[in-house]
Amino acid sequence: MSGNLCACCSDTLDAPVLAGPTSSGLCRVCRDEPPPFVRAVAYGPYQDHMKAAIHALKYDRLHAMARGLGRMLAQAIAQLANEAPAEMLVVPVPLHRTKHAERGFNQARSLAAAALAELRETHPEWRLTLAPRTLMRLRATESQAGLTPHKRRLNVRGAFEVIDSSLVKQKHVLLIDDIFTSGATARAAALALMRAGAASVCVATLARASRVYSNRRGETVRFDDVEDVAVMPGLVPAIASTHAGIYSSHEQSSF
Repeated sequence: MSGNLCACCSDTLDAPVLAGPTSSGLCRVCRDEPPPFVRAVAYGPYQDHMKAAIHALKYDRLHAMARGLGRMLAQAIAQLANEAPAEMLVVPVPLHRTKHAERGFNQARSLAAAALAELRETHPEWRLTLAPRTLMRLRATESQAGLTPHKRRLNVRGAFEVIDSSLVKQKHVLLIDDIFTSGATARAAALALMRAGAASVCVATLARASRVYSNRRGETVRFDDVEDVAVMPGLVPAIASTHAGIYSSHEQSSF
């Protein structure tokens, strides 16, 4: 990710309708509703080769992809090296047991394990411990694809729980997933960790879906402002071809 990004969630800040970033460098969403996580980082935008690679791992079950993608995720995590605590629990966002049984594996856990293997080589002083059984998804939520931001938040509200609060109490946590879309799942999972006593939560994902689009009149529109996703076809074709697929039913972006 590059350019003018939110200092908290890494969303783009180049939309004229937002009147530029504030002195704190936060996007409007993080200003209006501060998230329970300290910072979210990602390796790159969710498009083109990155999108295809994630699909190959997630849906085609090409598990060998996890190693290369894990190295990219490690580079994203390394952005936190100068500000994150020296010791952190690494918690992959869990799938519900029915989804895990259907897919056969949790791509977030595979990516986290590969990233930590890389970081042990590049940042040996950083004590990162994989803790995949820390967080539990309580219910099989509706796919986030195709939902407005408000409905996404309602969909995952209360969906996560820490299995044993003593596992996270007063500990710093790094939450891992493949894609950060609206941030609804990241917020819900981080909130569960904080309520269980975590000292702080950071988020790292492989890819980031921008919430900034252009409509046919050339006006900047944020996904957060869209009340009905039926207006999505009204996006400029060049923009829509890159981003609209993010919300298709096949692509169940966790974050």
